[in-house]
Amino acid sequence: MSDDAKPSTELTLRGLRVFVALEEAGSVIGAATRIGGSPSGVSQHITALEAAVGARLFDRKAKPVTLTPAGQVLRRHAHKLLAALSEAQADLAEISLASLPQLNLAIIDDLDASLTPVLVSALQSRMSRCFVHAFSGRSDHVIDRLIAREADIGVSAMVPPDTSAFRVLPILREPFVLVAGKGSVRGDVRAALDRLPFVQYSESLPIGQRIARHLARVRMTPDRRFALEATRSVLAMVVQTGGWTITTPLNLMDAERFLPDLEVMPLPFAGDVRRVHLIARVDELGHLPEELARDCRALIRSRLVPRFDAIAPALAGAIEVAEEE
Repeated sequence: MSDDAKPSTELTLRGLRVFVALEEAGSVIGAATRIGGSPSGVSQHITALEAAVGARLFDRKAKPVTLTPAGQVLRRHAHKLLAALSEAQADLAEISLASLPQLNLAIIDDLDASLTPVLVSALQSRMSRCFVHAFSGRSDHVIDRLIAREADIGVSAMVPPDTSAFRVLPILREPFVLVAGKGSVRGDVRAALDRLPFVQYSESLPIGQRIARHLARVRMTPDRRFALEATRSVLAMVVQTGGWTITTPLNLMDAERFLPDLEVMPLPFAGDVRRVHLIARVDELGHLPEELARDCRALIRSRLVPRFDAIAPALAGAIEVAEEE
């Protein structure tokens, strides 16, 4: 729909959405950002609404803008109407899901082996005639697929640049941890890291870029000798060199065969946390994304958390599963 409002004596859904955006954002610019429109368009919609109700709705001289008495009355009805519309859209989407021919998933590769079979099974049980295609890869590639509509649902440690078009449902948060060759770190941990070879993720990867930024923040400057892309290769090189790396619990469990030759411990400096989300486009797929997010959380809580706690008892509880919404 056009960003511009046409003079009208009726309340419109677009006008009510703009009204709620301005009420919540507190500024015309903030409202325009929320709805993906222009400040002039927001002002025109509010002017049209005020003409329709015959009263001013906002005191625009206040910073942030505040509701007038008429605006407070409209606020109650606007929220109820928009909530009812959202529920109706979700119910209609549920009906259309039954005949959905194909659904595309995109999942970060460090959760692929554990999560993909569960999600595919959950989808097949809900939509027995739907063909499910699953892609696994880097977080930035998952986001690229969502934006390009090559994926309907993504599980990623990144979010789209413009989140207004997507539902972002939290799944878990996990700390970055130190992994070193068994027996190579003794005494002062930070001093040991200064003398041991650092095995880094390639900075072409989101995780490699993030670790490099964090090391710069804590003023760690390990020698740059080599960089690898796959966690399995990184951990294999740590074992071979007796060196160290930084990774996350999920990545570590994706390369579990190397664990007998490794030690996992907290970082000896300020840490960093990675968050993983389930992402779907707004107003599509009904309640399915929320149901799949609950499935993901249940799997991680029942299987992955106990596995990591057994691997690294000193870091038990490090993986925090998001609360149900």
